Amino acid sequence: MTTIYLIRHAEAEGNLYRIAQGQHESSLTDRGRRQVQALERRFAGVRIDAVYASDLYRTRATAAAIYKPKGLPLHPAPGLREICVGDWEGRTWGDIARQYPQEMADFGSRMDRWSIPGAETPAQVLARVRGTVEDIARENPGRTLALFSHGYAIRLLLANLQGISLRDTGEKSPTGDNTAVSLLEWDGENLRVVWQNDNSHLKTPEYLAGEKPARAKRAFALEPGLWFRVPPLSRWEEARPIDAPLTLEGCLGEEPVGLLQLDPDSGRVLLVYVRPEFRRRGFGVQLMGQAVLRVREQGGETLSALFSGGEGEEFLRDCGFAPKGGEDRTLWEKYIGFDPDI
Repeated sequence: MTTIYLIRHAEAEGNLYRIAQGQHESSLTDRGRRQVQALERRFAGVRIDAVYASDLYRTRATAAAIYKPKGLPLHPAPGLREICVGDWEGRTWGDIARQYPQEMADFGSRMDRWSIPGAETPAQVLARVRGTVEDIARENPGRTLALFSHGYAIRLLLANLQGISLRDTGEKSPTGDNTAVSLLEWDGENLRVVWQNDNSHLKTPEYLAGEKPARAKRAFALEPGLWFRVPPLSRWEEARPIDAPLTLEGCLGEEPVGLLQLDPDSGRVLLVYVRPEFRRRGFGVQLMGQAVLRVREQGGETLSALFSGGEGEEFLRDCGFAPKGGEDRTLWEKYIGFDPDI
C-alpha cells in the first residue's frame, strides 16, 4: 500500500490580496511562512520517503516544510499545478466579479459548465491531476509520499475520488484551508480518500500565538475584493494625495474605498488611505498588494514607505514591513523578491 499525504500550499499573496493566482507566480505571506513552520512541526516525526510539488513557487516553498528538514530532494511535478484561469490570471477577484458575475459563480459552484478564453476546463485539470498522482503512486509502491498542490486542483481530485460529479463538487466538496492535509492510499490500482482537509496543525498554541485574535476568517475562498482604476483626485481631498507616478483607487463594487499612491520605479509607497467606514476589513492590505505586484513587475525586490508614527505602524507590520531607522521620519521596508533557494 502506498500512502500519500496531499497538501495544499500555504497562504500566498493571491489569497491575501484577493487576486486570481491560477498559474501566476506569487510568494508566501508572513502568515503563510508561519503555516510552513506549523507544517514542519506536524511532520517532524512522520516518515516520508519522497516529496513532490507543483513547480509553482508557492507549492515549492511550502514543500520546504518537509523535504528540507528530512534531507530529501524535491521532485517538481508540473501536473500538480493549479488550474490555469486564462484571461483571469493576475486579475483581482473584485474585477472579475464585476465583469464576469455568472462565470465567477460557476467557477465556485458549477465546475461542469465553467469555461473562459485561454483557461483549462475543470475536467481537464481533474484528468491532469489525477493522472499525475496515479503515475507518482505507481513509481513509489509501498512508500509514504508528500504531494503539494493547490486548492482548486485538490478540491476537484478529492471530490472525484469520492464519486462526486463536477456538477456537484461546488456544493459537496469544500476547499481546504491553506496547508490542509488529506490522506490518500493507493493499492496498486485505485486511489481512495482516507481523510481530508485536516488543519489541526493550525490550531496549536505555537501557531495561534502568532495570530491576531480579532482577525476575521474569510467566509469563502472566492470572496470578492477590490478592483482598481485611476481616479479623479478631486474626490480624495481628505486623503491629501500628492503628485505621484501612479495613483490607484480601490473600489468595492462601484463604491470608492481607498487610495494608493506609488513610485513603481523606486519601490516607494507614497500613500495608502482607506476611508474610515471601510477600515479593518482587509482593504488596506489589498491596496498594498497592488504596490507589491507593480513594483515586482518593474524588477524591484524591495518595497519601502516613510512613516512618522501613529496608528499606521500596526498596518505596516501587518503588511510585513520592518523599520530601518531614521530621525524625523522612519524608513520601513519589505522584501518582495523570491527566495533563490526554493
